[in-house]
Amino acid sequence: MQQSSSPIVVLDSGLGGLTVVRALRQVLPDEDILYFGDTARLPYGSKTAATVTRFVEQIIAFLLPCKPRHVVIACNTATALALPAVRATFAGLPISGVVEPGARAAIVAAGSKSFPTIGIIATEATIKSKAYAQAIHRRRSLARLLFQATPLLVPLIEEGRHIRDPLVKLALQQYLDPLMKHGMDVLVLGCTHYPIYRELIEQILGTNVSVIDSAKQCADDVALKLKTGGLVRAGKPIAPRSEDEQTGTLRCLVTDDPDRFQRLAPRFLGVEIEPPEWVSPDELYSQNRTGALKMPALP
Repeated sequence: MQQSSSPIVVLDSGLGGLTVVRALRQVLPDEDILYFGDTARLPYGSKTAATVTRFVEQIIAFLLPCKPRHVVIACNTATALALPAVRATFAGLPISGVVEPGARAAIVAAGSKSFPTIGIIATEATIKSKAYAQAIHRRRSLARLLFQATPLLVPLIEEGRHIRDPLVKLALQQYLDPLMKHGMDVLVLGCTHYPIYRELIEQILGTNVSVIDSAKQCADDVALKLKTGGLVRAGKPIAPRSEDEQTGTLRCLVTDDPDRFQRLAPRFLGVEIEPPEWVSPDELYSQNRTGALKMPALP
């Protein structure tokens, strides 16, 4: 049974999920968060649903001894390809993703327009899954959807390339120009990596296009679920606080190159982090399906 003292688990293929962590720490500043970055096996966006599902299930099984209160799949690709199967495998464990909150926010941003045009930029796997199309059309059947696969963005972000890098601007312009020609009203950032480039994206699009950050929408959704279920940690009154007022802890685990992860993490979090702990992918592959592999207990 989940308790308010248990950690919130956030998992992603790499660094992008830290944008969800940052948003979570703003709305739930007293919560302990356990982050798992599967850096040895990224990117997820070019892999099959079966492979991504297996990866996510291995990670959750590995973290079960920590008794997670809630699991956040902070990756649009993994949400789109694996969420239903993962929920079935770990029945009873609250698991949420980023697609549904992002779709809801896009509909709100579209306002009262009878036939809004909504663009979605995402990995190839997320777009092929049609998860955003289904989630948006369930709420707004007459919305016109424009999809653009953006395979270069995650590698650029994971390499630490800044918005001032000419290559970044060139890639974004080539991806966004075809969408802008159709009079787009809303753009969904369908990957939790993409908020890193939000400032430049908004500059390119101009003020007439609303940009939806799926990471922030996901964090707000998780906070609402925990508050509604009475699973928020007791402490100070819940309200957004500055980073130096947050009392919850952050523990990071990665499957490759902890030094690089620690070096790049502040771009996503806005603060320095403690050295991440390394988990060998072999440990994830070798564990049994009940998650019997022993894991160091939380402090």
